Amino acid sequence: MANEQPRPDDIGRDQEPPHKRLDRHWNELLQELRVTQGGVQILAGLLYTLPFQARFEAVDQAQRWVYLGAVSFATLSAALLIAPVAFHRALFRRRLRQNLIRVSATVTKLGLALLALSLTLVSVLVFSVVAGWVAAAVSGGVAVLFFSVVWLALPLGWSRGSPEKEGEPKV
Repeated sequence: MANEQPRPDDIGRDQEPPHKRLDRHWNELLQELRVTQGGVQILAGLLYTLPFQARFEAVDQAQRWVYLGAVSFATLSAALLIAPVAFHRALFRRRLRQNLIRVSATVTKLGLALLALSLTLVSVLVFSVVAGWVAAAVSGGVAVLFFSVVWLALPLGWSRGSPEKEGEPKV
């Protein structure tokens, strides 16, 4: 259509200098990380304290393996979601912003995937203790379905309709 309105995200962006675009992408990524870092650190911290609780002795061997998986994934997720800050410090003022954004976006996606796995295992653990293994399996299945749809399928579906901009870093 000839009088098609620009999307709000696109207004003025065609005149945006490349260095400003990279700064904007970096700042957007940092904002996303601020949202996730606190949550994953709290999750990992709480998981670290569970073995020191009196009730932990009642957890069976299978539940311990689920717990260890949840702790491992939460720890790795926290490390990956903090990694872009370490990358930035190591690469500061080296004019590698585009590479920094690309690699940081990749490790952020991996960190979010591990966070989803950790949260799924936490759900399985809690349901197994409170309601048994059948409820735990249902809980785990629901969590996998939820994360697959909400964190993966919906965003991928939205992105199919929007063409990539020339010069935009792939994130």
